[in-house]
Amino acid sequence: MTLAVACALGAAFCFAVSTTMHQRAAKRQRRHHPLDPRLLLRLLRTRLWRLGWAPDVAGVGLQAVALRFGPLALVQPLMASGLFMAILIEAGWNRRRAGARDLLGATVGLVGLAAFLTAAEPQAGIPAPTAGAWWRVALGVGGAVAVALALSALVTGAARGALLGFAAGTLYGVAAALVKALTASFHGDLRALVVDPLLPASAVVALTGLVINQSAFQSGRIAAPLTALTLADPVVSVVLGVTAFRETITLGGPRAAVLALAVVAIVVGVWLAGTASPSSSGTGRVSPSTGGRPDP
Repeated sequence: MTLAVACALGAAFCFAVSTTMHQRAAKRQRRHHPLDPRLLLRLLRTRLWRLGWAPDVAGVGLQAVALRFGPLALVQPLMASGLFMAILIEAGWNRRRAGARDLLGATVGLVGLAAFLTAAEPQAGIPAPTAGAWWRVALGVGGAVAVALALSALVTGAARGALLGFAAGTLYGVAAALVKALTASFHGDLRALVVDPLLPASAVVALTGLVINQSAFQSGRIAAPLTALTLADPVVSVVLGVTAFRETITLGGPRAAVLALAVVAIVVGVWLAGTASPSSSGTGRVSPSTGGRPDP
């Protein structure tokens, strides 16, 4: 379990670095429809965006190890700490001190995560869901993502970024579940891994989430989409862990009060980080005259 926790935190840090780099690159591109692959083609020609994949790949590797040795309901909430790490990384990138509100949000959120994991004591369930369970996941997640995408077309700015961030986070949670099932069935046979239908399924889900995520980064500050993504990913993962993977969390007795306070702390921490003023987030204002690039 210690290895799973260490790898999850390491993956969160890698993803925080990658997210900061990708958001800065995406903000410089012309806006596209959330599912338009042309945005990715433009970003592929951007050096900063390509370099951002180095920490991202490292994060995927660490996340896979964490999911192999720890329950989904433990690993994915720990991954949420990447939001707070990104606040500090962005401040360092811009050579400024992190705002007091950002630091308060990071502290409250991390304390909430620690309290939640200590009180809930997530325990592993079955290695992989049944085919019927996967179909139910597909229907439920597909409907939620479709609604979020439809609503995002009706709004602009931070609201659009939050909706797209929610859709991306939901897909990332499903991708994590697919990876967990894939790693559980892998016993060294590469041929069996290649023909496993979970492999292309995880790739398609992750790639779709990536495209939507980059579109979300174009909608205002990084805080709105990243906050929604950070909330959606672990929530979806815990739901999938308890339902599809039959994992268990402790809810009875005095732990219920601790869990309730922990959830409130997590929400408040993410809210504080996600509602910081543009000046404190260091992302700048987007000027139409610069083609979507942030003003100096």
